[in-house]
Amino acid sequence: MEGKGGTGKSPIRQPRIAAAIVMLEAAHADETCTREEMDHIGATIRTTFDMSEEGVAEIIELADKLRRDEVDLWQFTNLINENFSHSEKLQVIETVWEIIYIDGHLAAHEDIFAHQLANLLRLSHKELITAKMRVKETR
Repeated sequence: MEGKGGTGKSPIRQPRIAAAIVMLEAAHADETCTREEMDHIGATIRTTFDMSEEGVAEIIELADKLRRDEVDLWQFTNLINENFSHSEKLQVIETVWEIIYIDGHLAAHEDIFAHQLANLLRLSHKELITAKMRVKETR
């Protein structure tokens, strides 16, 4: 999930912020965001974007604020669509499934969120389910 760009002045124009927002949305989809989910998000951001702990903390803090302030997921997924390759978008949806399945349970709101996200990321239903099954097999 390297993505292009990310150097604009507005944080909302940074693809890595948009990816973090999507991950945070997945963690909050069941209305309970756990420490384990946050740890997974932090580790994913750190390794995907090759960032320091401090950089990860800054991104998560900013992404969480933007996530709470904005209501339209489209603007974030549109930025991902403009800057991420198809394979990077598949990584995003797989990461979302990993976050959802951290607690071992799939809540209805989480499933709905994943389907909406796949649609917004222009991924097929087959790609969504393939990512889901890949994550379930590794759990």
